[in-house]
Amino acid sequence: MEHQNIIEVVNVSKKFGSHEILKDVNLTCEPGKIYGFVGYNGSGKTVLFKCICGLLRVDTGKILVRGKAIGEELIQDTGIIIEHPAFLMNLSGRKNLELLYMLDHNKDRNKIRQVMEQVGLDADSRKKVRQYSLGMRQRLAIAQAIMENPGILILDEPMNGLDKRGIQEVREILLNLKQEGKVILLASHNREDIEILCDKVYEMDNGKLQERSSLSGRCGDAF
Repeated sequence: MEHQNIIEVVNVSKKFGSHEILKDVNLTCEPGKIYGFVGYNGSGKTVLFKCICGLLRVDTGKILVRGKAIGEELIQDTGIIIEHPAFLMNLSGRKNLELLYMLDHNKDRNKIRQVMEQVGLDADSRKKVRQYSLGMRQRLAIAQAIMENPGILILDEPMNGLDKRGIQEVREILLNLKQEGKVILLASHNREDIEILCDKVYEMDNGKLQERSSLSGRCGDAF
């Protein structure tokens, strides 16, 4: 039987020097739900995401993904957007995706074309990534995150740089992925993204994570 809580964060704390970034954080995430994270810049959202991915080790507590301890191994079956994705700037967007996809798969040109079209990019364009606008790079990052059909998505400000149409398209993608049973963690400063997309909302404030029943009150100040 598959583990019901896909992600479990149990009493996790993390310090950088004497500065405690995460303070006794607890979180459980089930399939088929989108979890929203709000909070001021520097509140600890990105650090929490990095700990869940295994990019940072926790000081105390534990993180389990499908029952396996993160830290002993990196997270698997996960699409990630955290900070600025590292692309090969002198290659096209399609070539970047093909190189990554070929690490674990046979070359599948149809798959790359499909995912680029899904996020609104021209698969036939030879434009180099360094010539991309911020919005185009963000679309490429989303394509990279979803192209292997991962069971988990961890997305830190995925709408950054997108125009109104792009935001709507990405929202539709995320809602469809939710219907497929994916677990999606979404950090955003956009109140509308959180209201439209998220089943549960958490506020990170001074290293502490607290679930919010609504976006009113103090939670609204965190955008």
